[in-house]
Amino acid sequence: MGLGGDGRARTRGAAGRAGPRRSGGLRGGVAVFAAVAAAFTLTLPPSVPGGDSGELITAAHELGVAHPPGYPLFTLVAKLAILLFPFGSVAYRVNLLCGLFGAVAASLLFFTVFRLSGSYAGGILAAGVFSFSRLTWQWSIAAEVFSLNNLFVGLLMALTVHFEEAATTKERSKIANIGAFCCGLSLCNQHTIVLYVLCIIPWILFQLLKEKELSLSCLLTLTLSFAAGLLPYIYLPISSYINRARWTWGDQTTLRGFLTHFLREEYGTFSLAKSEIGASISTILLSQVTSMKTELSFNIQALAVWANICSVKKDRQNPSLVWLFTAMFCIYSLFFAWRANLDISKPLFMGVVERFWMQSNAVVAVLAGVGLSALVSETNRVLNSNGLQHLEWLSATLFVVYQLCCNYSICDQRANTVVNKFARNLLDSMPPDAIILLRGDLPGNSLRYMHYCEGLRPDISLVDQEMMTYEWYLPKMAKHLPGVHFPGDRWNPVEGVLPSGMVTFNLHHFLEINKQKETFTCIGIHEGDPTWRKNHSLWPWGSCDKLVPTEIIFNPEKWITLTRNIYNWTEEYGRFDPSSWESVANEEMWQARMKTPFFIFSLAETADTPSSVKARLYTHAYNLYKEIVSLQKEHPVNWHKNYAIACERMLRLQKTDTDPEVLLSETIKHFRLYTQKAQNDPQLADISVALKHLRKELQSLRNRKKA
Repeated sequence: MGLGGDGRARTRGAAGRAGPRRSGGLRGGVAVFAAVAAAFTLTLPPSVPGGDSGELITAAHELGVAHPPGYPLFTLVAKLAILLFPFGSVAYRVNLLCGLFGAVAASLLFFTVFRLSGSYAGGILAAGVFSFSRLTWQWSIAAEVFSLNNLFVGLLMALTVHFEEAATTKERSKIANIGAFCCGLSLCNQHTIVLYVLCIIPWILFQLLKEKELSLSCLLTLTLSFAAGLLPYIYLPISSYINRARWTWGDQTTLRGFLTHFLREEYGTFSLAKSEIGASISTILLSQVTSMKTELSFNIQALAVWANICSVKKDRQNPSLVWLFTAMFCIYSLFFAWRANLDISKPLFMGVVERFWMQSNAVVAVLAGVGLSALVSETNRVLNSNGLQHLEWLSATLFVVYQLCCNYSICDQRANTVVNKFARNLLDSMPPDAIILLRGDLPGNSLRYMHYCEGLRPDISLVDQEMMTYEWYLPKMAKHLPGVHFPGDRWNPVEGVLPSGMVTFNLHHFLEINKQKETFTCIGIHEGDPTWRKNHSLWPWGSCDKLVPTEIIFNPEKWITLTRNIYNWTEEYGRFDPSSWESVANEEMWQARMKTPFFIFSLAETADTPSSVKARLYTHAYNLYKEIVSLQKEHPVNWHKNYAIACERMLRLQKTDTDPEVLLSETIKHFRLYTQKAQNDPQLADISVALKHLRKELQSLRNRKKA
């Protein structure tokens, strides 16, 4: 399809290519789907992953509403998967669904490149390099919305190419309306795709205008098709009105409530998070390019650039599509870098941000596939030969096989049950009929999944601390928590009646009215309401804390016995990627072992503690620290510091059964290990000074023993 030809030449060219490419693209797409689906299915995690997965699965299982913007399409399709797939846990079924979404996305990328260039090898390169990159693979086998978003990215690009190939007015009209519907439908999943939609729509309208096919009736039909794609959003007010889900988010029964959810106002519209300060645009863009190089390779980036260079030549087919896809990539990358308000120097936040780079990686993979075909074609032209097709196939195969070999072991999640075990341990540790005040994505989403979807510990009541501050939460959810009493309609440190008529209550009042139940916070307690301190204390309970009435006297021996083996956790420390939720869960469970001795040590440090009690508490803390540090070869670095300080305090006690030389040696050893591993501690200089003093003291002690 040359740029300079007339309408009839355009029609003949498109018609000439349509037959063989259509059938070939379909066969190749099916083969790509089967291969990618097999790889993804073999590596699926058997249970709930971290992040938003637990909440998304629970929303689908309960037919509730997920976090903003609601993801109605994902929720409904996931519910079908839960009902129709006859095997595996609830989470596995949704994981499998997402793996199939990822396989469809791969086949659509193949189809796009093949129809653009006629190259099987280029299509396989695009599909394989993208799908088997660590980032795509990891998020295509987890119950998340990203694989469905990848599917829509591939679908919109494939439809755009199909529209460009259309030979008749009727065919163009049909594809344009299907595309408009798919544009609307894609916005029922992840809103970041709107930036691609806003690029494709003007391009389609311009092509219709150029063909003199754009009319008022055509615009009306396209608008109606787009609106029809948005129909899944009707699910939100319906689910909210019925209010049968034991977990849901927001009240969409009013227009204001619907728009609040749809526009993600509770997170910040067009922002990743609420009240977070992110890195600069240049830092985000540089990180994206670096990540793309790691995920796809520099050669793939170079081929994408080459596709744009070749598209400048007048004899090239479909140059406008290459430019369109490149514009989509650039606009999306710039806009996302502007709005990604998370500090990517933190590994977990980097893990959150990098997921959104898949959308741009898909475009780069398509351009690379076109670039490979163009490179072989140009080389054949220069050499006046057609003998490089085998080299094209070899290059594509090597790239894809390299991705598979590099990432299979990393992305093989068949044995990954870390988040599942984390949630089970937390729930199993709770006494009967307890209330858990949840805080944070990891405990909140994983415990909700295990409780509602797997039916674990139905006697326990899960109450979300953050959600209690929202005006919709208790009016909708209180009826699903029959064993919990709420002294008002909304949690607020300042009690009273709001202008809307809602009655607020503080945490002190909540605890008093629920004193018949044991209440725990997991993980941590909301800093904005200190009223619980009036009549309660926080005592460590593994990763969680128990809210205990102040009239109960703390018995260290009893509490040590109660919490010593509270969890059955066998994962090695530091074995997970720091940006993963598995790493967060593992860190929480390891630090839980230190919480009881740390709490006992903190009690001993208080000024009003009698000296006899101090000695008893210091001894307990020291013995616990010694036990957990000596039993573990690898452990969190702060354990060295805590144990060293406990040894130093024991050394200062007037009466102790432990040899002072041993205490001094242990103090020096673990302070030294801490300074070697914790290079960013602002107290490092003070610790180094203390180490010099302690070494002199140890030498003096040894000299006295010799004398």
